[in-house]
Amino acid sequence: MKKHLFQFTIAVLLLLLINSCGTTCKMSTKKHLASNPWEMSTLKGSAPDANEFQTGIPFLLFDKKGKMTGSTSCNNMSGSYQLSKSGIELEPGAITRMACQGKGESLFLQALKEVKNFKFDGEKLILLNGPDEIMTLIPKK
Repeated sequence: MKKHLFQFTIAVLLLLLINSCGTTCKMSTKKHLASNPWEMSTLKGSAPDANEFQTGIPFLLFDKKGKMTGSTSCNNMSGSYQLSKSGIELEPGAITRMACQGKGESLFLQALKEVKNFKFDGEKLILLNGPDEIMTLIPKK
């Protein structure tokens, strides 16, 4: 009887520990996201093609309140992001409308729509759709 009570107590404590991380982990993740601007280093597993991104490499900047700004390479954007237990949703929102050479901007924006989850790997922010890597971002210098 004591053995079962002990096992039950351990199971309850583990569940409480796992569930208590919700708000704390979300705040910690937002703090990590907002720690610096993130510059794209890969898109669908390849380095950005300078011919497609002629005016610079796209970057994103997250704040702790769920706002996201950045550059598509050619245009500026201002939108939002939302964290959930299952991942992240990115909404580019408003985008300036300068004419851009190459198809880099459209590739970048399409990739943002595909993002469902993410992970940190060292100093890298990896945006994913399930197990598939959509893009990797590194701290912008």
